[in-house]
Amino acid sequence: MDSVLLFSLNREDIKVTIEAYFDADGNLVVDGYDIGKTVEKYWGDSDYEYTTTLSPDEVKKLYALFQLPDGAHGELLLALQSRFNTNKCYSEIQNFLDKHNIKYKGFSWT
Repeated sequence: MDSVLLFSLNREDIKVTIEAYFDADGNLVVDGYDIGKTVEKYWGDSDYEYTTTLSPDEVKKLYALFQLPDGAHGELLLALQSRFNTNKCYSEIQNFLDKHNIKYKGFSWT
């Protein structure tokens, strides 16, 4: 399993896609992309991208929290999808990581 879709919204005024995947270096990446008139109204640009990245060492902490064996990438992605699947999932994931002292890098751009 390469990636999972956490949340998707497709309306006339906005399209939102948030997914989670592992990159070639074993980092867990949560990627979001919003585009449309609502985004432009709020951010001044028609698209907004945001990413949270966890190193493999930090991902190990997630395996323990979800009671999964180390390296079970697909199972972890499915666990994240099951738990975080609303329009607020990106923020909820970061809050969850903060609560459990899991380090990550966040980045956004418009």
